[in-house]
Amino acid sequence: MKAIRLLALPALLVLLWWAVSGSSFYLPSPAAVGRAFAETWFSERLVDDVLPSTGRLLAGYALAGLLGVGLGVPIGLSRRLRATLEPVLEFFRAVPPPVLVPLIMLLAGIDTPMKVLVIVSGCLWPILLNTVEGVRALDEVLADTCRMYGVRGASRVRRFVLRGASPQIMTGLRQALSIGIILMVISEMFASSSGLGFTIVLFQRQFQIAEMWSGILLLGLLGLGLSLLFRRVERWVLAWYYGSGAARA
Repeated sequence: MKAIRLLALPALLVLLWWAVSGSSFYLPSPAAVGRAFAETWFSERLVDDVLPSTGRLLAGYALAGLLGVGLGVPIGLSRRLRATLEPVLEFFRAVPPPVLVPLIMLLAGIDTPMKVLVIVSGCLWPILLNTVEGVRALDEVLADTCRMYGVRGASRVRRFVLRGASPQIMTGLRQALSIGIILMVISEMFASSSGLGFTIVLFQRQFQIAEMWSGILLLGLLGLGLSLLFRRVERWVLAWYYGSGAARA
């Protein structure tokens, strides 16, 4: 029954797509897109475009995660540091990452480092700010208990700070994942010769409409797969949180 509920809406959307397709050259049928999908992506493009794009996405996402958590913990722990940096952080968070692409191209060139930095520039802020808020919201009673029992330094950060802030950190990581996929595509539309974003634009310019739609479909499937994988990782990391009933409270 659960599987039927999960598949009902996608099946309905495909039927609706089938019903309205065919009347326009720019809206091919699901069958045409399916054939284009198999011919396009089960080929050398899997190695030339899909894998490099996924690698850049994961590299930028991982770097943003390390920077966001690494900077967010000390900022969240220090009221003075937080008061000093908060206006600057809010300013940079308000800058849309796509407008930074020309600047990053000037500084880092047009190769892989530029694309990774574009992804980092957007993924960093939700991770950083959620980490800061998670650390700020730590239980004062537990903090005093750690102090009384002499839990300090790296042990305190690992056992108390990161563990207590982990639900908020995972929220930031979840938000950053969708932003990373968007920026992966945008970065590959600028001065690139490979990648999913470049290939989709190339198909559009060459009026290969079914192939263009197949690339959009692949991006959706990639996002869905990464979201499901992240959900499993989140459940594993926050097993203590869900088991304690705090997530339902």
